[in-house]
Amino acid sequence: MAKNEDRWGSDLQLLRNLERQNSRDRDNDLLTQVRTQTQQADLALLHGADNLRQALLLRFLTPVGELAPLGHPSYGSRLFELIGELNSDTNRNRAKLFVLQALAAEPRVKTVRSVLVSQDLRDRTCMNIHISLTPVDSDTLLNLVFPFFLERGITP
Repeated sequence: MAKNEDRWGSDLQLLRNLERQNSRDRDNDLLTQVRTQTQQADLALLHGADNLRQALLLRFLTPVGELAPLGHPSYGSRLFELIGELNSDTNRNRAKLFVLQALAAEPRVKTVRSVLVSQDLRDRTCMNIHISLTPVDSDTLLNLVFPFFLERGITP
């Protein structure tokens, strides 16, 4: 019988920082690692909880409709509608709604425990989105922080 984390899958590692990733780093997203057995380079893989974290971050970083030509018209999030807007209570509430919509579409999420959106105290153009959820087939909470910048081209 498969362990619970095995049910969350495996995939190529596309994001460098699963804790505070905020952009797709397009055209530079295949990472490599050295295999311990052979000392040969290979594509980096993620498994279990790390794979689920990456899947969620990729969903948040992808505008809804971007993958429509590939047959996935509803994949992604609406967070990009907030770019250029003020970091106000209203827009932080909109960000929370957009995150909840994206999480509802992810089949590996059983329940969302909380989504908190706060203004970054060091950068007024940044919202910090704190997510706590329970994955399918697990009682262990998965937590992640997703910084979202309201201006294009800003990275930490």
